[in-house]
Amino acid sequence: MTGVIRVHLFISGRVQGVFYRSTMRQKAKTFEVKGFCKNISDGRVEAVIEGEEEKVNKLIVWAKKGPFFAKVDRVEIKEENYIGEFKDFKIIY
Repeated sequence: MTGVIRVHLFISGRVQGVFYRSTMRQKAKTFEVKGFCKNISDGRVEAVIEGEEEKVNKLIVWAKKGPFFAKVDRVEIKEENYIGEFKDFKIIY
């Protein structure tokens, strides 16, 4: 079993209005990771993800591609200390 990690993502490109957040929530549930995602005012999507390293990395791989109508230009990844603060994965509105 791998260790648990926490990452903070900022996803740039055509990522708002293309079901990015709802698809990310579905993928997070599939990969059994926890956290949140939200649109931010500069047009990016922000996400914080916690879970087993292998599963978090699967969601990061997906985040670099996104759903069908998205066009991801860049994913900034900041590693943070694992906190274990989330019970599930939510979209923050």
